[in-house]
Amino acid sequence: MIAGRVQGVGFRWFAQDAAAREGVTGWVRNLPDGRVEAYVEGDAEAVTRVERALRQGPRGARVDHVEVDTEPPTGTYRQFDIR
Repeated sequence: MIAGRVQGVGFRWFAQDAAAREGVTGWVRNLPDGRVEAYVEGDAEAVTRVERALRQGPRGARVDHVEVDTEPPTGTYRQFDIR
């Protein structure tokens, strides 16, 4: 979960671009409470680079808090989607 000023600033598209750059799969979505949730699968180093990018966010965003849960990859996703 990513909290701060993360909705209305292109955060989901920023996440999708970061995921495409790193070749990871998964999804990103807005939550009703103003946070953004992302699920990222792929090479561990690539996932770390995406996480680092999400901690910065796009211009206009302000990331106050990032909560990371580590789970085994499911292999379910073929691409990175905006939900």
